[in-house]
Amino acid sequence: MFKILFIEDDTTLFQEIKERLVNWSYDVYGITDFDRVMQAFTSIQPDLVIIDIQLPKYDGFYWCRSIRHHSKVPIIFLSSRDHPADMVMSMQLGADDFVQKPFHFDVLIAKINAILRRVHDYNAEPANLKIWCGATIDLEKNTVTNEQGKVELTKNEIYILKHLIQHKNHIVSRESLIEALWEDERFVSDNTLTVNVNRLRKKLDDIGLGVFIETKVGQGYLAIEKDDQSCSSPF
Repeated sequence: MFKILFIEDDTTLFQEIKERLVNWSYDVYGITDFDRVMQAFTSIQPDLVIIDIQLPKYDGFYWCRSIRHHSKVPIIFLSSRDHPADMVMSMQLGADDFVQKPFHFDVLIAKINAILRRVHDYNAEPANLKIWCGATIDLEKNTVTNEQGKVELTKNEIYILKHLIQHKNHIVSRESLIEALWEDERFVSDNTLTVNVNRLRKKLDDIGLGVFIETKVGQGYLAIEKDDQSCSSPF
């Protein structure tokens, strides 16, 4: 049974969501002492974390950053704040998704199910995938490594990269990538995909691989395959 940790100070909202998630066979935990959030996280070892932005003591961005220092557990922000900068900040800190309050429970459960299904599916895959000219994806550690170094990716970034590589030399439309990543494009904004792809490309740039994912304006994204003679390039 998957464990979900809510970092949320609205106890009424938490209880309502908890009751509904329990019906989906999730174990749901909440924070009662906001001085001991990381202690609770370490003790519970959740499979998914849901965080509000506006919290006592420190905001949700602080706790997302703290969790990311120790874990790659999937994180969803759940907030009434609606400024695009809040979504961008959450993605830059390594969150997997952003749900704005007020929300429909079916939207939240669809996102939770999709994220946990992706995480679970990774366990059935080979641990390592060879990609570009000596570069390797480690699906257990969420890293990409080559002779220039190693970068750590989020689950979404790994999934996007793997999906593009599986369709190398073919343009993958934004719509099909959203559908593959989030199961149902109605449940995610187009901006969220843009943030994830830009963040992925920036990380790959650090080890000389970013240029081999191209943006095709109005069409989507392309992972380029090259021959071994150009092995500053993929494949």
